[in-house]
Amino acid sequence: MSDNTKDIWDEDKLLSRLRQGDEEAFRVLVRQYQQRLFAIAYGITLEREESLEIVQDVFLRVYQKLHTFKGEAKLSTWLHRITVNQCLNWQRRWKRRFRWHHQPLEREGAGDAPHLGTDAFQADKLFQKKELEAILWEKLGKLPEDARAIFVLRELEGLSYDEIAQTLNIRRGTVSSRLFYARRKLRHLLRDYLDEGGNP
Repeated sequence: MSDNTKDIWDEDKLLSRLRQGDEEAFRVLVRQYQQRLFAIAYGITLEREESLEIVQDVFLRVYQKLHTFKGEAKLSTWLHRITVNQCLNWQRRWKRRFRWHHQPLEREGAGDAPHLGTDAFQADKLFQKKELEAILWEKLGKLPEDARAIFVLRELEGLSYDEIAQTLNIRRGTVSSRLFYARRKLRHLLRDYLDEGGNP
């Protein structure tokens, strides 16, 4: 990678180059964020192909709407917001016809299902068993979409409460309450497995 490419990793310079229509800057943007945005989309939709399409659509919208970005939030926050909105729009369109069903993806390849988990949820221990990982992805689909989006942003992407609030344009207290609900609901959904000794 050239020094010039490294230089535009700085967000201000990257934005400046993007606004100038620099194609290399846009390629850097895609390389920097595509996996993170896919992880968010997959965590909300639980559909690999839909997530790939959503991420493509996000970058298309960024390319088309970059002139509307005023820099009041971080670039990553803006990208997260667009991704979540696209996921929720997709869910609303298909809500009446879509039935949650998920088959875990294999671990090899760029399209792998991302790992859930932070220390707060102790998923690093739970995921020692692949069986539980599959169950977690299945149960995640049973959460309401607003709680699931917050859970994914916090547990998968590691965003702070303030960053999530800014991304979703909601209050910090709402983030806290919905995240508490999501964690409690998942523990409830997993209780049968854990009672059977599934917790290592």
